[in-house]
Amino acid sequence: MTTSFPWGDIASLRIRSRLVAEGVYAGAHRSARRGSGIEFGGHREYVAGDDLRWLDRRALLRHGRHLVRQFETETDRALRLVVDASASMGYRGSRAPETKLGVASLLAAALARIAVSSGDPIGLAYLGGGSARPVALSGGREAFDRLLGSLEIAKAEGDAVRDPEMLERSFGVLERAARRGSVVIVLSDLLDLPRDTAEHFSAMAARGRSVVVVQVLAPDEIDLPFDGTVRLRALEGDVVVETDTAVARDAYLAALRGLAAHYETTLMARGARFLRVSTADDPVASVRAIVGAVR
Repeated sequence: MTTSFPWGDIASLRIRSRLVAEGVYAGAHRSARRGSGIEFGGHREYVAGDDLRWLDRRALLRHGRHLVRQFETETDRALRLVVDASASMGYRGSRAPETKLGVASLLAAALARIAVSSGDPIGLAYLGGGSARPVALSGGREAFDRLLGSLEIAKAEGDAVRDPEMLERSFGVLERAARRGSVVIVLSDLLDLPRDTAEHFSAMAARGRSVVVVQVLAPDEIDLPFDGTVRLRALEGDVVVETDTAVARDAYLAALRGLAAHYETTLMARGARFLRVSTADDPVASVRAIVGAVR
């Protein structure tokens, strides 16, 4: 699903993330913990002191017993967001409302808003980003404000090709800090990252965390729509290629499919999930897909 709505032109990240979050079911995950939640989870015998609002009068008439309705509710799990802010994320292309980093920031902010509204703590880390400020794990509206402020000033900087330690600096801390039960969502174009990056991400899931890796690409990167001879310059690695797109397109698309297949296979082997979104997609649909993958 795509939209031409100018998300990046009319409002702040705060307003846009609220609009997206309001379009998504409020709560990114559930557990079987019982409480006054949102989905019916069965009956149990009434115990003195139980909230009488949940007394099932129909069950009393039918069975002659006092039964209390139970509900499934959200569990308090930490949401740890990882946003790729390396130089390649600064690409926008000709058919997208904003850069890959801009869209990744919008998705991250909307996911954080959903988590905070469910009472879950949130944290933010970056791949690259130069002076981008990570946000330590904490809960509440102040935590969301800090995360929002960090995303608003983040710039696409850093070269994973020339700086192979970038991944370890960003993800090494997260691997040590994220506890079992945490939800880790990575938003990245996955371009120019070390070959073993998929293994790093999947190892997180093997330690009892829910991991979703979301590849964020511009439409021009997904289908290479250019005609004739083009000169392409990599934003990382300082590589320049001059080629005829009619000749190179099939090989390029095959390599892109191969990269996605590598991530999907590696992640699924450890119980993690892989998604791809376009920067031209409806952000509500993108967040809804991420929430579904977490569940």
